Amino acid sequence: MAKYLAQIVVMGAQVVGRAFARALRQEFAASRAAADARGRAGHKSAAASSLSGISLQEAQQILNVSKLSQEDIQKNYEHLFKVNDKSVGGSFYLQSKVVRAKERLEEELQIQFADQQEKQNKQHQQPPPET
Repeated sequence: MAKYLAQIVVMGAQVVGRAFARALRQEFAASRAAADARGRAGHKSAAASSLSGISLQEAQQILNVSKLSQEDIQKNYEHLFKVNDKSVGGSFYLQSKVVRAKERLEEELQIQFADQQEKQNKQHQQPPPET
């Protein structure tokens, strides 16, 4: 009886171990594919996400903005910051998430602006084609 019980436990551990290893491989593959899909242009944005601790998508969801416009970000930030103020029964945690989301979106706007400036500078620096 003890022998069969030990065999069942060992088999169960093997099955769980294989499933865990397979899930881990799939997660690594998905992560690598997502990183490749972002490409080189996303490096600055990815670095900003890791530094701020909040992704661009999460920040957009928190502030309920679909496109990055300074006016929408500021309007939604002010509303959510006031609603979540602790003095009116709000949550300090949610208020801090709102602040971090605004910071992350503003950082993304700066990255996009810098990329646009860089592209314009490259276009102006190219010599005219010879004829």
